[in-house]
Parts: sequence; C-alpha cells; structure tokens
Amino acid sequence: MLTGEEKFVRSGQIRLWTERFGRPDDPTVLLVMGTSTQGIGWPDELVEALVNSGRQVIRFDHRDTGRSDSVDFTTHPYALADMAADTAAVLDGYGVTAAHIVGASLGAAIGQWLAVHQAVRVRTLTAMASSPMGNNPGPAWARAMAGRPPAGDELPPPTARFLNHLMASAKAPRTTAQQRMDADVQTWRVLNGDVLPFDEPAARRFVEHCYARANNVAAASNHDLAGRRWDDDRRASLSCITAATLVLHGSEDPLFPQAHGEALAAQIPAAHLEIVPGMGHHPFFSPGLTERIAGSIIRHTT
Repeated sequence: MLTGEEKFVRSGQIRLWTERFGRPDDPTVLLVMGTSTQGIGWPDELVEALVNSGRQVIRFDHRDTGRSDSVDFTTHPYALADMAADTAAVLDGYGVTAAHIVGASLGAAIGQWLAVHQAVRVRTLTAMASSPMGNNPGPAWARAMAGRPPAGDELPPPTARFLNHLMASAKAPRTTAQQRMDADVQTWRVLNGDVLPFDEPAARRFVEHCYARANNVAAASNHDLAGRRWDDDRRASLSCITAATLVLHGSEDPLFPQAHGEALAAQIPAAHLEIVPGMGHHPFFSPGLTERIAGSIIRHTT
C-alpha cells in the first residue's frame, strides 16, 4: 500500500498541506493540480508508478482547497503569481532546489510561470491539458456563449456540450451536500470527453473524499477569480523557457480543445507535443489513461 509523509509548509501566512513519497535522494517530481482541485486528484497509481521508477514525488493542496488554508479573496485577492509562489514554497519546505514540474490545467499554467520567472526551480516541465498562460479565454467564451463565431486570432472556446453543462449546472439545485457532490461528478463526466469510458464510481469516491477532507469546500471557487486576473507576468513570452518541455493534450479536451495544446507547444522552444487520442481534460477517471500518463512523465523526466 502506498504511504506518504504528510506535513504542512508555509507560504507567507498560508499553511499548505503536502504529501511526499519515495526516497529524498531521488530526483523530485512536483505534481501541481488544476483549478479548484485538491492534490489527491493525482491518483495513487500515478504516484506509485513514478516512485517505482526512482523519483521522489510531492503533491499538495493549493490554497483554498483541501486541508490547506483558505483566503478571504475580497480582502486578500491573489493571482497566478501567488499560486506559483506557493508552489515554490512547497519545494522550499522539502529543501528541494529544482524539480520536474508536472502540472495539469491551472497547474500547467503555474509550471509555465515558474519556467519563465524562476527557471532555476524547473528541471523539466510537463504541461497537461493546458493553454499558453498568457491566453485570455474570456472573449472567446463570451462570443461562444452568445452564439457568435470566434474571432480569427482566438484559440477555440470550450465545446458546446461543456458550455451547455455550465449553464445547466448553474441552475441545478445545490442545497444539500449530496446535490453538490452529484453536480461535481457530472462535471467530471463532461470533462472526461465523449470518446473514452468514464469510471463514475471512481469519480464519486474521489468527490466524496474531497468533501470529507476539505476545510472549506466553497473556498475553491476563488481559483476562478484568481484565474481572471491578467497581470504582465502572465503575458511574458514563453520563448524564454529553457527547461525541456512535454505538452500532453487530449484530442477530445472539451475545455481546452486540441489547438490550445498545439499553441502552447509552438511557443516553447523545442517542446515535444504528445496528443493522446480520446483523452478529455482530466484523464484519471478513464481506465488505462493513468498508466499512459505515468509512462510519458517517466520517459520525459529520465
């Protein structure tokens, strides 16, 4: 059975829950999760495969998720740079100078930020299910929601099914914990895409576990607010990234269609783009994909 060392590290005044696996002398893989998602979103099977390949693995809860501290966003708003500082603080908490950064969605944007602004902390970068950190999707989303075609210079908006799900979800009752968990499971189903199987029991166990261990479930919505802040540091050119970069992207990603992964790989010198057939935005509830993702990360970080 996989067991890790749990501890809290500090990023300024914020305490972050972390968990470490493997031997401290092995190269470090830092797993950085996406928007509003707890660190346990990186499945044990993936962690175990990485540890067995000779890596130390660290995963953690972002601020406002899981067992990490919550923030009053109204009085203390934060942005991508602050979440990147949290990520660097996790490395500091374990005395790690540089790590292989593996990020999913928002976590991949954090990885890009570190590779641009704190390059010495990034041995390699794996960006999964993401988009260039300087791409503001707001205008494309607004046009799609209004039924207007995208502008010629924009990356494509989410799929119609995903946008319809967002609108339906906003109207769905969420007065009980069960209703909220059911809605979350449905969101994971839509993010899985429509091609590969979706393991609903696994998704439901994950959602229930997240609700059971969260200090403040509602605080995770602050990530959406942080994601809408567009500072100059996010607009920095990705062409300065020197870390070897793997861009992993699903052909059926409903949130960031494939063109987003292609654009990200095109902006980073010598990045390798790997399109995973049938994969949606979150691969870990589709049987067999965890093993494939683990294999790609192991090869890239060797």
